[in-house]
Amino acid sequence: MTRVMAVGVFDLLHAGHLHYVEQAKSLGDELIVVVAHDDTVRKQKHEPITGHELRCRMVRGLKPVDLAIVGNPPSIPIFKILEDIKPDIIALGYDQKHSVDSVRSGLDEHGYTSVEIIRVDGLSDDLDGTRKIISKILDLWPSNEGGPYEED
Repeated sequence: MTRVMAVGVFDLLHAGHLHYVEQAKSLGDELIVVVAHDDTVRKQKHEPITGHELRCRMVRGLKPVDLAIVGNPPSIPIFKILEDIKPDIIALGYDQKHSVDSVRSGLDEHGYTSVEIIRVDGLSDDLDGTRKIISKILDLWPSNEGGPYEED
């Protein structure tokens, strides 16, 4: 059995996230998704819109996902989670900033030389990312009114 691990923030679950987990699942038999801990999101990106427990629950509900767990906080070494998951493949999203070479180097350094790294293809949709969706909403939001739609 081939175990695939996918990692992400999964804030404001959208079609790009679904595409990512579908692509990751197609690489093996079992897909385990690690949802970034809120503290990790804050340290690396931004303030999460939804908490990690809710994000994990949403990801867990996606059909391709066999198991979804919340990742460790930044105080715990990032490679520690591999001891529990024991993936055969790590699927990187098309827009994840990690380079395959840097992930490979870290895996090798920690003794995970047999783990394969595969970057999956992105979705060819202009709203395939959380930041893109937020930007679109803000563009549609009238600056002098209470919301994007007129009330009847």
